[in-house]
Amino acid sequence: MKTLKLFILLSLGLSAYCVPVQQVTVQDEDFAKNYLKKFFNLTEERGPTIRRGISPVSRKLSEMQKFFGLQITGMLDADTMEIMKKPRCGVPDGNIAHFSTFGNNLKWEKNSLTYRIENYTPDMSVSEVDDSIEKALQVWAKVTPLRFTRIYSGTADIMISFGRQSHGDYYPFDGPDGTLAHAFAPAPGIGGDAHFDDDETFTFRSNTGYVLFMVAAHEFGHSLGLSHSDDPGALMYPIYTYSNPDTFVLPRDDVNGIQSLYGPNPDKDPSIEDPQPPTTPDACDLTMTLDAVATLRGEMLFFKDSFFWRSYPQSSTPQQSLIKNFWPNAPTNINAAYENPHSDKLFIFQDRKVWAFSGYDLVRGYPKPLSSFGLPKKVKKIDAALHDMESGKTLFFVGSNYYSYDEARKTMDQGFPKRVDQTFSGLTGSVTAAFQYRGFAYIYSGSYMFEYSLRSGRLYRMLRNNYFLRCTNF
Repeated sequence: MKTLKLFILLSLGLSAYCVPVQQVTVQDEDFAKNYLKKFFNLTEERGPTIRRGISPVSRKLSEMQKFFGLQITGMLDADTMEIMKKPRCGVPDGNIAHFSTFGNNLKWEKNSLTYRIENYTPDMSVSEVDDSIEKALQVWAKVTPLRFTRIYSGTADIMISFGRQSHGDYYPFDGPDGTLAHAFAPAPGIGGDAHFDDDETFTFRSNTGYVLFMVAAHEFGHSLGLSHSDDPGALMYPIYTYSNPDTFVLPRDDVNGIQSLYGPNPDKDPSIEDPQPPTTPDACDLTMTLDAVATLRGEMLFFKDSFFWRSYPQSSTPQQSLIKNFWPNAPTNINAAYENPHSDKLFIFQDRKVWAFSGYDLVRGYPKPLSSFGLPKKVKKIDAALHDMESGKTLFFVGSNYYSYDEARKTMDQGFPKRVDQTFSGLTGSVTAAFQYRGFAYIYSGSYMFEYSLRSGRLYRMLRNNYFLRCTNF
């Protein structure tokens, strides 16, 4: 009997991302060791204890931290525990790479595959389940020669079922949340099959449960031969993320992965222009223009498209994540952001609206109109925002001008707008992002960043816009 690898879908990192620092307990240490054994092949030490810092546990912690883009310390710190305690996928994450496959040519040796839905979840109608499964398979068919045919009896290549706890494959589910589903890599027998945990709440379109389309699309990636990717924007990244099924486009990393196994779709009509697969922003891209930069409780946040990087003062590598994974109620492709540390709020702007968050929780009453700050109604969006901790003022950049907002009085200052280049000498291009750090103002214009003194307006340095992103490719 062949040994089959089980590939279990990720689960939702449930909303609590901003947590207080806590002392690591004995229970935490045991939990971490079990986690590393399961997902990073940690083996028990035998014989004399190895010196702290180069122990197998420390090495595996570093490996895990590298995979998730955390600060690599080899220590069980709060951020590492936070990741470990999220419900997640059961497949090991040891491969440090973008898209990855199971190796040993583990793929289907034919392009025509069958699937069968054996039973249904009570959470959705039969037609909604059928539609979700079909659309999830078509995600992969659109970019490959693979074609899927549904059968209603007998054994299909991909058998699809819903079950609870022990459900007949020696890999029991764990109840609500935790593991959402699992699938087997291509092989005879159970290979390719996908099982969904019926203790979860699956939905058709709503983000109040787990969207079956998203769960199934990820699982079918495993059924076809893909393992996990460390690209946070990839469908095969081991964290569940809500996406609207009607607008979902398979990311570039996943396209590259599946086409490495099966090649491109030979039937694609060249006259039909499909949406381009989204690409995860690269911190080392010298041409990248950031959408916004802000601080949050000692961290620096850099926003681009649907993503942001978290940079810690003591870290050499920023952590990249999807905005929706931290702020489910926030917009993406934002215009500006800033932190008011006195009120402990992060403000995020998109077009005529502003969102306020306390940590990662949406403040009651938001989003509000941009005019709630007292900006003229003719201002349709702001390009950047910068909060000055010393004066308590926030500068809003709009085109070639900027406004000054008094946070204490909640009013706009008189005498504004002013021209940007009147205050910030040498800044002639449009402002695309701004923030304050260690008393200096950093104003971004395209792919460059300008370091100013806010008091004198003196320009000190002109830097690449990824200076604080600590790109390792330089």
